[in-house]
Amino acid sequence: MAQDSGWGGGYGGAPYGGAPGWGWIPPQAPRPGVIPLRPLQVSDILSGALATVGRYWKQLLGIAATLYGGAAVLVGVALAVLYAVLSDRIHTIVDAPEGDDVSWHLAAPLVFSFLGVVVGAVLLLMVSGAMIYATCATVLQEAVLGRATTFGAVWRKAWSRVPSVIGTVFLSGLIVMIPLLVIGGAAAAIIVWSVNQDSPAPAIVAGVLGVLALVPAAAWLWVLFTLAPATVVFEHQGPVGALRRSAALVRGAWWRTFGVTLLGLAIGGIAGYLIQVPFSMLGMFSSLPLSVTAHNDPTPAQVFAEAAGYLAFALLGQTLSQIVSATFPQLVTGLLYVDRRMRTEDLGPVLAEAATRDVTA
Repeated sequence: MAQDSGWGGGYGGAPYGGAPGWGWIPPQAPRPGVIPLRPLQVSDILSGALATVGRYWKQLLGIAATLYGGAAVLVGVALAVLYAVLSDRIHTIVDAPEGDDVSWHLAAPLVFSFLGVVVGAVLLLMVSGAMIYATCATVLQEAVLGRATTFGAVWRKAWSRVPSVIGTVFLSGLIVMIPLLVIGGAAAAIIVWSVNQDSPAPAIVAGVLGVLALVPAAAWLWVLFTLAPATVVFEHQGPVGALRRSAALVRGAWWRTFGVTLLGLAIGGIAGYLIQVPFSMLGMFSSLPLSVTAHNDPTPAQVFAEAAGYLAFALLGQTLSQIVSATFPQLVTGLLYVDRRMRTEDLGPVLAEAATRDVTA
């Protein structure tokens, strides 16, 4: 089977098994990779995601560490450069006597420089997130069939899909915002009207009803498009086609998709938190000796040393936490995509045949 074939489009094929009778035992579905090639149970999806991490950790965690670690280093360097260039202004503002107004002429370079760093960090995180989506789906294409792959091969293939993933995530977020803006705008108009009428009751009712309407609408659209990033990679779809394809696959299984996706996010979030806590504690302990020995009026150097030590450990913990909390949920989502295709398009036999050809080739 060619590396990129066998995933796009719909597939038919005979289901597993034969005619039942006395002593008939249903045949086991083939399992060339991390999951059995049949409709998946929730336990299959979770164990498959864990097995993928175990078998392809160099590719998954290596790319995630490169992305988030590189982003953290770049942001840190940008902040260090900003401090080196504008340190005089920073000290002038910090050391200004209480009650003195800081002129905009003095503060403007600091504000705009900091905003530039924030915008750059957001863009880096956006690209990194899209690359993680593409990486997880790319690895799963090999993991489902039990094929080996390399860091470089995964990076090249995933990077080629990053623009489409970014477009998909942006477009789905834009669509989710439409009902939020409509409902939120209507609620805001009612609140303004009620304030002018000196009657708080309509404002309270509008606020409650607005929240009750916003949450289900946003959740429904989010789940409807949750398989779109995986579709971009598996089927080489563009943003619009991926959103349509995700909606078609989720149709009839909204609640199951919602529950399994939420479970994957919860597991990834808890694991990330457990990883981050020790580093936060190490950061506090690293600054404790300086806090104990410092005078009642610590010098700027002492304050900077305490803050730098804590921030270094916190940044390392946050980076490792982000790697886990971003990777595991996307593997779960990717396996949900495979499950939906096996349920609705009988993809299992096609994948089994492809895995057999790979073995005999």
